[in-house]
Formats: sequence, structure tokens, C-alpha cells
Amino acid sequence: MKQELSSLISATELLALLETKNLILIDASNGKEAFNNYLESHLLGALFVDLNTQLATIKEDVAEGGRHPLPTLEQFSKVVGALSITPQSHVVVYDDKSGANAAARFWWMLKAVGHEKIQVLNGGKSTAEAIGFPLAKGFEKAEKVGLYPVSNWQLPQVTLNKVEKATTNPDVIIIDVRETARYKGHVEPLDLVAGHIPNAVNVPFSTNLDENGLFLSPSLLKEKYQAILGNIPVENRIVHCGSGVTACHTLLAIASAGLPIPSLYVGSWSEWSRNGKEIVTEE
Repeated sequence: MKQELSSLISATELLALLETKNLILIDASNGKEAFNNYLESHLLGALFVDLNTQLATIKEDVAEGGRHPLPTLEQFSKVVGALSITPQSHVVVYDDKSGANAAARFWWMLKAVGHEKIQVLNGGKSTAEAIGFPLAKGFEKAEKVGLYPVSNWQLPQVTLNKVEKATTNPDVIIIDVRETARYKGHVEPLDLVAGHIPNAVNVPFSTNLDENGLFLSPSLLKEKYQAILGNIPVENRIVHCGSGVTACHTLLAIASAGLPIPSLYVGSWSEWSRNGKEIVTEE
């Protein structure tokens, strides 16, 4: 029986793979200076992927799909092919935020089009640097391999309407992975309105990590999420964040625990809060 590849890879394991022929290393760090930081220093051989232009199709009206809607399958097929990735590639993606930036989003997207060998570097770039992983400067050029074959998104997603129905259904769990202050509506640094979706429970994505910024062990993650999810059927489990990016960090944690991957609400709070839907705040 074929053993399924772990969703996470340690820096030591990655270093041992460095000379592997099919290895494709991806830097998915995000932020205003992310590309300049990549040019200044990245893991040797890593290709850069941009959240805003390659892993999302940002629309003028954020109310339609949120701040980071998924690209079309055709667009993503071009992006994946442009990164030298074929169905045979062993892809490892990292960022500078313990996978909470866009590495987990890229992992989810590639897994969602059926790619099997995709892992996230546990702890991100700094953990690899700490063990002496070779670094490089400048732009790494990808080999051209053509379009990546895709047919559909194979991991579950939910729409705004489905989430609205879930707000009054006691047999559905909606997990909000944002920081507690944002969930309660005390602060909102990115979207127009503060608060949370009715019926949502707050499980901050940061609680997936230990004090060193590494994911908790699979057994601890399993214990944690089994307690939260209980007997709710997998089709009734929804995870969201602000814009459909950090929610993937929790989906990655759940996958690492060996549990089935819940539905991603891609539009997340950025879409919900701009559509006149009910909003809850707490003291």
C-alpha cells in the first residue's frame, strides 16, 4: 500500500532532498517587500510565487469573492506550469511566516488540482537557514514545461450563500482562524467592518504552532481538532479567515493530523463583511 506523503517537511528532510531531480522549491512569502527580500536571499533553487497576482485574481469589487479569490483553473494551470511543475514534481513550498503567509494557500491550491507530492516546509525559511541550508540571491529562472493538466478543484469549498445557511444550522461548524481580537470585533486592520460570522467559533491559526513557530505534532493536532470538530460530518465543516489565505494554514494542520480536509470558504470575512450580512461582536 502506497504511503501518503506527509503534508509537512522538516528543514533537515528538505536538505537531504536538495539534489533530487524532481524537487521544485517555491518561495511563497508575501508582503510589500516580499519579492525584494527574495532577490536578497532565498533558499537555493527556490522560485518565487506571488500571492496577489498568481495565487489569486483580485477584483475591483472585494464584495465579490473577497480580497483573494481563487484564479480560474486555466490561470492556475499556467502559473503552475510556469513554475516548472509537472505532475511528477516533488514540490516543497515555504514562506517567512511558518506557512501562515501564502505557503499553505499554495499547498491547498496544488493539492486541490490533484497534485500528490506537495509539502510545506515546517517553520518556514528561518528553520532551513538555522541548519545551514544553502542560500542564493537574485532571480531563479524556471524551466518551461508547458501547462499543468487540471480539470477541477478537487478539495471542498463553500460559497457565501452556503455559509449563510450554515449560520443557523447547529449541525455545522464554522471555524474562524483569525486572531481573537479580530473575531470579537475589537480591531479590524484589513477589512471595513469588525466582528465575526454568526455561529462561527474562534480557533486562531497561531494555536497550530508551538513556541518555536513549528506545527504541533500530528498527534497533538489530531487531539486538538477531534475535540473541536467532534462528530460533525466532514461535509459540514467550514474553515475561513480574512481572505482565504491563513484559513489554509488550519486546513494544513488538520491534514497533518491525518483528518479529512474541511471546506474552505475562500471569500472569508472580507466577502461576508461587505455583503450586508449579519455580524456578531463580543465584549
